[in-house]
Amino acid sequence: MPDKNEKERRKQLLNDLSKKAEEEFENSLPMSRDHFKKLFDYLDTELIDKGCDDTNCLTKSFLDKIGAANTDEILEWLADKGGYCDCEILANVEEQFE
Repeated sequence: MPDKNEKERRKQLLNDLSKKAEEEFENSLPMSRDHFKKLFDYLDTELIDKGCDDTNCLTKSFLDKIGAANTDEILEWLADKGGYCDCEILANVEEQFE
């Protein structure tokens, strides 16, 4: 059984790994957290009214509205995180921001 010092060391290692993962995630974002929050809110509202057509057309529409210059990069990033269509973006990507 590990002693108190070993438990503390393990706890610190886990904290360090968690912080590193958070930093890497933040550095990978192709647009601001605020824009992502607004995207998720937009999708939440629009999907209720329109439903998902298995495309990312609502996301593209949002990105056009905010004037995103790197739409392709954002869509690729979303797909890499499990968001291939609008409902998957909301279901799979939003939870990664919590």
